[in-house]
Amino acid sequence: MPMNRPVVVGVDGSPSSLVAAEHAARAALLRSRTLRLVHGYLHPFGYGVPLNPYELGVPVPSEEAQKMLERTAAELTDRWPGLVVEVRQVAGGPGITLIEESRQAELVVVGSRGLGGFAGLLLGSVGTQVAAHAHCPVLVVRPDEQPIPVDAPVLVGVDGSESSRLAAGYAADEAALRDVPLVLVHVGPADEERTVPEEIEESQAAHQADTVRLLADASAAVRAEHPDLVVREHPIRAAGAAQGLIEASGTASLLVVGTRGRAGFAGLLLGSVSQAAIQHAHCPVLVAHPYPVS
Repeated sequence: MPMNRPVVVGVDGSPSSLVAAEHAARAALLRSRTLRLVHGYLHPFGYGVPLNPYELGVPVPSEEAQKMLERTAAELTDRWPGLVVEVRQVAGGPGITLIEESRQAELVVVGSRGLGGFAGLLLGSVGTQVAAHAHCPVLVVRPDEQPIPVDAPVLVGVDGSESSRLAAGYAADEAALRDVPLVLVHVGPADEERTVPEEIEESQAAHQADTVRLLADASAAVRAEHPDLVVREHPIRAAGAAQGLIEASGTASLLVVGTRGRAGFAGLLLGSVSQAAIQHAHCPVLVAHPYPVS
């Protein structure tokens, strides 16, 4: 991976994007990377203008947006000594702009425009689009995630899939960067309250053995790369993987999820567990997209 990839964050002056910029600044410093503040601009008339498109001319960057970017850059360099910031205005909608920028980025950070009353709208359409389609890892943060939690562990779900192996690798890198423990979580089915027949007991015992093996394998892989990292194995039981991870995220500084993508279908680039985690986790969520093969 090239050493000069920046950390990219979309900024439009909204409170949500400024919180995202704060998280992005910390991520850039931890990685010793440049922070790139990006503003995607559309045509001044917006979409759907009933005119001949050829008469509209080309969209142009605005002076107002440039001032907003420069002001944000100045505030961030004041607050984060040593941070190097560059600013860019790019023609295009914010989602597509960040996806394009992600091709050369180390990390893209998006804020959520959360309308908390509606479960499906906790993450705005731009955040959802970028989290699903980016070409590098994406950090999703919510406006209420300040101050930035620093001491809590990094959490990652483990299920033996290729997607979860990639996520565990990213989670270990993050935990090492932040100097916090890594917690490997495997979510099993919730315990039944009532007495269970023998065959169910047997299947539960088999499941427990699987859990132990999966966590041990994931732990060994992580320790091989990061021998000094504190790694904890945490089997939990819940009604589903998403619910288990969301509940566990209450004690984490970061939750890392895989993508499980079936690239042919835009809506399925993120599996349902990752989508639920992004919407409802109690901490920032890192979506572990692999980097493009250069």
